[in-house]
Amino acid sequence: MTTLYIRHPARAQGEGALSQFALVSDGGSVVQQGEGALRSMGDLVAASRRVVLLLAAADVTLLHVKVPPLSHARLKAALPGLVEEQILGDPSECVLVAAPAQSADGMRSIAVVQRAWLEPLVRTLLAHGARSVAALPAQLCLPLQPGSVSAAIGASEITLRHSLYEGLGLALAGTPASALQTVRALAGDSPLVLYVPHQQLGEYQALAADAGPGIALEADHWEHWIAGSKSTSLDLAPGLGAAGAQARNWKRWRWPLRLALLALVVNLAGLNIEWLRLKREADALRQSMVQIFKAAYPKETVILDPQAQMRRNVAIAKASSGQLGPDEFAYLAAAFGEARRALPRQPAVAALAYRERALSVTLKPDTLDPAMAGQVRGALAARGLSLTETAPATWQIRSTGGKQ
Repeated sequence: MTTLYIRHPARAQGEGALSQFALVSDGGSVVQQGEGALRSMGDLVAASRRVVLLLAAADVTLLHVKVPPLSHARLKAALPGLVEEQILGDPSECVLVAAPAQSADGMRSIAVVQRAWLEPLVRTLLAHGARSVAALPAQLCLPLQPGSVSAAIGASEITLRHSLYEGLGLALAGTPASALQTVRALAGDSPLVLYVPHQQLGEYQALAADAGPGIALEADHWEHWIAGSKSTSLDLAPGLGAAGAQARNWKRWRWPLRLALLALVVNLAGLNIEWLRLKREADALRQSMVQIFKAAYPKETVILDPQAQMRRNVAIAKASSGQLGPDEFAYLAAAFGEARRALPRQPAVAALAYRERALSVTLKPDTLDPAMAGQVRGALAARGLSLTETAPATWQIRSTGGKQ
């Protein structure tokens, strides 16, 4: 995937002015460059992962304003009032974006650009299929060297960058000599790094010799602007709100959504079919249990839970014939007594309690041996009973449903 960089000309050059562009690979190399009208770059825009629009410095004003400490949302609401006295016209007709705080005194740079001019540019790129659009002030896209001022002289404009978030631009049509004098005056006494068209480098070198020391000349090329654009985070596109965001193209998701809906329907149908099959099996099993119960107990007229009723009737029949159930008190106590008598040293019983079909045995601690619980547990397991130590010197015995 690639990134498309577009240097938009200043409005002063007229509607027919062409934009310069550079198509840059993820590795940072320039794949293609040239110039053309913004409306004719549809193929390049659609094929790029991201579009970076460098707005002419003459069209973006950077104000230096003292800003109170506010949250992002409150600062956004307060910006029109903060810049109202420093701009001509209505602040509501402008896109206002504040730069990150750079000093403790609250002074911050605020970028100002006319909404009616910027919004159509961004909408054009989005209409061409741009996935992501960033709009950066060109004056903040010049390479910045500490302690010096960066400047670029174009065909009819001058761009200067003084610091990380300070810069300006002028639409200027004149001779190279007058342009150089203007740039030198705007830079003040600071060292100046000046980027000029490659074909005019020799001419500017001769002029710079007469302008005095402190001017370093370099041929202007796209690598400078690309590197400089990565040093700023002042993006004006989010200031447009929803107008600067790409509308979601639901047509791209039409078939994936249909396939997802089809998969959901198939899964729901499968779950319902499986549920119906299991329900039929459960109904058939219950009917079979009811028939077996009726055959064994024909006098029973109310059958709510055939399995539980069968278990209860079997227990009643065993008790009637003198046979004890494995969860009855007498059976549990007798089994414990036999297991206790088989021990080499018998523990003394302090109390017996029967609750919820379990026998709780409290022993005297001074008669207990650490190995006793394991020996009794083994003896009880042979009778289908389990032993659990619920507390120190307290055993709980209950039926496991095994053999008796």
